Amino acid sequence: MRTIPTGLAARIESGAARLCHAWVLRRTDGAVLGFTDHDQDLVVEGVACRAASGWTAGAADSAVGLSAGSAAVAGGLDDTAITEAEVEAGLYDEASVALWRVDWARPDLKVRLWTATLGRIRREGVGFTAELDGPLAPLERVVGRTYGRDCDALLGDGRCRVDLEAFPGAVCDKRWSTCVGVFANGANFQGFPDIPGDDFLTAAPVEGGRNDGGSRR
Repeated sequence: MRTIPTGLAARIESGAARLCHAWVLRRTDGAVLGFTDHDQDLVVEGVACRAASGWTAGAADSAVGLSAGSAAVAGGLDDTAITEAEVEAGLYDEASVALWRVDWARPDLKVRLWTATLGRIRREGVGFTAELDGPLAPLERVVGRTYGRDCDALLGDGRCRVDLEAFPGAVCDKRWSTCVGVFANGANFQGFPDIPGDDFLTAAPVEGGRNDGGSRR
């Protein structure tokens, strides 16, 4: 729940408020930048917010409960704000962004609408679009491994350990039979070929064979 300062609420009710948006961005290296969609620079939270940055609000998806929510902003790349080189270097990855609704005639009167983390920033011509993840977005991230029949390693990586020079142009389909039959690499297979699948529910005992609970493979 947002708490609107009494002074700002009074100006809104009287019609005297002149509202605009301001974004305060804090990078993980400590750099702080400010932007506004007003036509003049503003100081918000002690941060100079530039009017010429071209920042605009994009689509937003607000959510309640444990849903993550998301938003987007867009702007231009220039040498005094967000530069192309900084974007390519990843300096804005995981930056925090706070959006404020500000009375530009009285910048001390403001209310914070939301905070987010910059999930991805991509170039679009001479500008950029930044995707922002809400505070609950980390709850949707997959942590750890998932269990499945197929291998989840990349062919030739540190977990797979296949010597790619011995298999030029080889492609792996992640299956146990391929790992063993083509690469003779069963010891490093990173899947679970014997894990029960959907067919387990309809599987019938093998007739005439040994039924001791062992692998059906």
